[in-house]
Amino acid sequence: MVISRRKAIRQILTGMGCASIVGNPFVFPSKAFARKSKPNRILVVLELSGGNDGLNTLVPYGDDAYYNHRPKIAIAENKLRKIDDFFGFNPSLSGFERLYKDGMMAIIHGCGYEQPSFSHFTSMAYWQTAAPNSGEQTGWIGRLGDAMVSGESVNKIINIDSEQSLAVTANRVVPVVFDEPERFIRKGLFQEKELLNQMANTNICESDTCKFLTNIAQSARDASDLVREAWDKYDTPVDYGIDPIDLNKIASLIHHGLDTPLYYTSFRNNAFDTHVHQNNLHQRLLSYASDAVAGFFDDMKRIDRADDVTMMIFSEFGRRVPENTSLGTDHGTANHVYVIGKNVIGGHYGQPPSLTELDEGDNFAFTTDFRRVYATIIEEWMGYDQSEKILRKKFKTLGMFS
Repeated sequence: MVISRRKAIRQILTGMGCASIVGNPFVFPSKAFARKSKPNRILVVLELSGGNDGLNTLVPYGDDAYYNHRPKIAIAENKLRKIDDFFGFNPSLSGFERLYKDGMMAIIHGCGYEQPSFSHFTSMAYWQTAAPNSGEQTGWIGRLGDAMVSGESVNKIINIDSEQSLAVTANRVVPVVFDEPERFIRKGLFQEKELLNQMANTNICESDTCKFLTNIAQSARDASDLVREAWDKYDTPVDYGIDPIDLNKIASLIHHGLDTPLYYTSFRNNAFDTHVHQNNLHQRLLSYASDAVAGFFDDMKRIDRADDVTMMIFSEFGRRVPENTSLGTDHGTANHVYVIGKNVIGGHYGQPPSLTELDEGDNFAFTTDFRRVYATIIEEWMGYDQSEKILRKKFKTLGMFS
């Protein structure tokens, strides 16, 4: 059976769960990962898909307008986990409350962008590319990975999901993408397997094209071996709650010493799209997320990596300020972003949007361009001082890290 070069590359990459971006130049060295000699800074991005209702996540109980807009689904003040004289977390967010009170959580208010989209797909694409209304084809994490590559560098990005996120799409770096570590192995038709196995053998090569293909094949094989090895050896006493939302998989890779600074995962399937009978479902979803995040940072402390890791949590938009007639909320605009880590200067950042000066659709006017958060993480945490090359524009940072 004859397989074309293009098909073979795609088979190698997608069969391993890696990104298939054939035609773009990229770096994929003979060893996909390297063990750490010194700890490096790590960014974990957690996406809450569906448009999380920020107003019922961090409740402005000190503002009567909140209760006026939501007479039936507002959360009573005496049920909240108060963090100051104005705001309180949803009662299900015990993990978030602890992280905030330990000084590890920054809450950035009013994050959004001009000309907001109410489409899940479109708005998420804007957040993932950091380029609203532009048609950008690469993701901000992908571009950050490209910027961090120097020569024959190890792979920089891991995306845990059933398919690759736009956020990690790059021009040079090929992200490693997988869902279930124990099943992260090469796939192929029976007729193709012999050739695919040979492609990892550099001894058969004479041409540059052959060497190129075998290099990719060996990288993919090394990646899958290390991911499965990390997961097989990972054992933790830490409780991640009912649904670890893949954060335990990231913890296993960090614990194993993979030299990867950028991780991306999500609470999938538009889970937070709470149009109908919101409160019980929303509180349950928040409890899963909160417990998993708190468990992850407990695990980082256990393996002595807490100083190295920062997490950013976002959703593609918030919800409309007034409740709807189905005891839920509809697609909205500005929302909170949460940044968590031992080196984060905890507290509030940005201006909370007004609950009385809404736009014509009864939505918040955004007060913080979400790319300011990205710029802050890129420059203050990841140490890349030219964030404008990644974000296509210079944004003022927030002074969020010690």
